[in-house]
Amino acid sequence: MKRNAAIFDFDGTLVDGQASICAAMDRAFAVHGLPLPDRGVVRRIVGLSLVPGLRLLLPDHDEAMHLSVAEAYKDAFRTAREAGERSDPMFAGMREVLDGLRGTGWALGVATGKSMRGLAFCLAEHGITDHFGTLQTSDQHPSKPHPAMLEAAMAELMAAPEECVMIGDTAYDIEMATAAGVHAIGVGWGYHAPTELVQAGADFVAGSPAELTEYLGQ
Repeated sequence: MKRNAAIFDFDGTLVDGQASICAAMDRAFAVHGLPLPDRGVVRRIVGLSLVPGLRLLLPDHDEAMHLSVAEAYKDAFRTAREAGERSDPMFAGMREVLDGLRGTGWALGVATGKSMRGLAFCLAEHGITDHFGTLQTSDQHPSKPHPAMLEAAMAELMAAPEECVMIGDTAYDIEMATAAGVHAIGVGWGYHAPTELVQAGADFVAGSPAELTEYLGQ
């Protein structure tokens, strides 16, 4: 396939952040005296921006509660980061995918439901900040699957939709790619099942980083 720009989701695609996300959500719910959320349900909303995700987790509560829990989540995440309690390992093989794409001239970016502060910390922690020419986050744009993140990323990378691929692990990523007219690639090691990614419109779902590399034509 002939493409020259690849935009990656972050949690569930490049790194496995579920332990840190679920722990912070538990703390945020506990602060408000709410029953702890089912971790399987929390995994389902990873990829959305924080408040839209909380609307799904707490459908019977008002927007004031969603905003308050969101602030508690941010505080919990920040506290865990400062205490060295976070765990966000890169998925095995994904660093090699990034290195290979970069080495063959692909322009790379990230489009994520994380905040810019959280994303910047994680990129620096893994030593991959310099791999990316554009970073699009939840504090800049509407939540996925709105196409704004991808549209901004393509503008910064000077890539047309037909020259770009979006790579992600959730239906939100695939739906965003479809809305932006971008080639949609799913990965099977994240938080939504491969069948869901296909149903959402994925052109291909990679079962491993090696399959992703092969599909991208390195």
